[in-house]
Amino acid sequence: MIDVIKHNSSAWDKAVDELDGWTIPVTSETIDRARRGDWSVILTPAKLVPRDWIGDVSGKNVLCLASGGGQQAPVLAAAGAHVTSFDNSRRQLDQDRFVAERDGLEIRTEKGDAADLSRFADGSFDIIFHPCSNLFMPDLAPIWKECFRVLRSPGVLLTGFTKPEVYIFDEFEEETNGELVVRHSLPYSDEKSLTEDELSHMIEQGEALEYSHTLEEQLGGQTSAGFHIVGLYEDHWDNPDRIIDRYMAAFVATRAIKP
Repeated sequence: MIDVIKHNSSAWDKAVDELDGWTIPVTSETIDRARRGDWSVILTPAKLVPRDWIGDVSGKNVLCLASGGGQQAPVLAAAGAHVTSFDNSRRQLDQDRFVAERDGLEIRTEKGDAADLSRFADGSFDIIFHPCSNLFMPDLAPIWKECFRVLRSPGVLLTGFTKPEVYIFDEFEEETNGELVVRHSLPYSDEKSLTEDELSHMIEQGEALEYSHTLEEQLGGQTSAGFHIVGLYEDHWDNPDRIIDRYMAAFVATRAIKP
């Protein structure tokens, strides 16, 4: 059995060293603009989150959930929010601390599993900002339940996720031959869908393990936890080499309210 939480924590630590796009801290210029009210954040690779989805964050308690990397949390803090950055990767939290120290921001950082927010009291936050990251988490139901618990009413949950159908294709064929070849049934998981050799190679290379999740888990899971989904948009990769972008949007962002 693989300890997925521990493995993916190490994988994202490694991603920081490899300068993955989700690990590059924002510049001081970006923070300066945010302080002046000119700011934006993303839940998915390319589209900016509509400002009316977030509203005025000044004085709000914001939980950036699995959102480390020196990007969204520092921007929201510079915009006036009281930010807690909660992530499974120590190095990703280091990126948030780096920007906070460089630019004089206050950001509380906490390392842990998104399915266990027990260190936070009920109704601790006004906004939860949860960009594309639950593909690295095997079970979503406890995450949605915990999000509902720690939000005060009427709190806002902003989430980005990868569409499940992305995972039916053979990633090797797409990257090597530029072809979309159907290979996997859904729901997909690296643990169960890959061959033993492929999985062993991923683990040896320190690559994060992924899970497709169904729309029932993503959307139905939020509503089952008690949320009302009031906004949704689609987005594409920001990588021109991804062939699937020619045919479909690969990501979804949702805005949900705790009534």
